[in-house]
Amino acid sequence: QVQLVESGGGLVQAGDSLKLSCAASGRTFSSYVVGWFRQAPGKERDFVAAISWSGVNTYYTDSVKGRFTISRDNAENTVYLQMISLKPEDTAVYYCAAQRMWGGSTFKADEYPYWGQGTQVTVSS
Repeated sequence: QVQLVESGGGLVQAGDSLKLSCAASGRTFSSYVVGWFRQAPGKERDFVAAISWSGVNTYYTDSVKGRFTISRDNAENTVYLQMISLKPEDTAVYYCAAQRMWGGSTFKADEYPYWGQGTQVTVSS
């Protein structure tokens, strides 16, 4: 099992940057694929980005490509989401999640058994 805790959210203006962190417990963190998802009020939870066990492979939803960067430090049991050029439509609660597999299920929220509590990101225009 792995427990996840997100941090780094906040209120920023359009065009600003934020860096989210997802800190994990457990000695086997490097055996988990980690994804970031977000959920805006009244909407479903959407995939944002994912990173493979070693960090070699990453995957992004189209709307954040070129603006968001996912990375991980397995020695620190932490995954990061660097967000630049933020837009009001990026406003949401951001969650990190973990699963064992990389592949066709990487972007599917239902495939992730472990979730953090979420961190709010609000981008004002």
